[in-house]
Amino acid sequence: MAAAPEPGEPGKGKPFKLLGILDVENIPCAWDSILYGSLGSVVAGLGHFLLTSRIRRSCEVGVGGFIMVTLGCWFHCRYNYAKLRIQERLAREGIKNKIFYESTHLDPARKQTNGGSSSN
Repeated sequence: MAAAPEPGEPGKGKPFKLLGILDVENIPCAWDSILYGSLGSVVAGLGHFLLTSRIRRSCEVGVGGFIMVTLGCWFHCRYNYAKLRIQERLAREGIKNKIFYESTHLDPARKQTNGGSSSN
């Protein structure tokens, strides 16, 4: 029995596209941003309607809430995603350097242990 495809994997079935152009399945943070924006729209519009009973203005507030929450979520998520990618890159480079310089005269760990034992 084949395992179910993970969301975000390219080439697995037909991707879900919003408005026919935004591929929310393969773009990091898009799905969460749209989901939270929709929830923000409902909360803002319904809250405004309950407070004022003005239908048209409540719809406008709902659209504004969607835009604000979606953009806020998008920028927050993309910032954290970029930070994570930088940390992963630094860790990869560190592991590569550790493997490359291990047991050579350029190994920083070897210099620290040799320097500490020669001072005694």
